[in-house]
Amino acid sequence: MDHTIEIKRILSDILGSGERFDSMTPDTFLLGNIPELDSVAVVTIILALEKNFSLSIHDDEISAKTFETLGTLVNFVEKKIANKNYDSRN
Repeated sequence: MDHTIEIKRILSDILGSGERFDSMTPDTFLLGNIPELDSVAVVTIILALEKNFSLSIHDDEISAKTFETLGTLVNFVEKKIANKNYDSRN
C-alpha cells in the first residue's frame, strides 16, 4: 500500500506550505532542500509517523539517508509497517 499521500500530509502539517508538498514526487529531495526541515522538525515528523502509523521508531534506525527524498522516507515507513504486520502475525 502506498502511504505517500499520508506522509506528504504529515510533512505539510509540520513544515507548512501545503502547495509545495502537493507537487512533490518520490525523487524530491527533503534534507537540504526544505529549509524548515531541521533537527527539531525531524524529531516532530518521527513522532507524527509513529502516532499516525502506530509504529515504534528507534534512534538507530534513522539516518540522513531516511530523509534524503520523499521516496526514501516513504520506503522506510512502508518497511516498518510491513515488519510490524509480519511480527503481529507470528
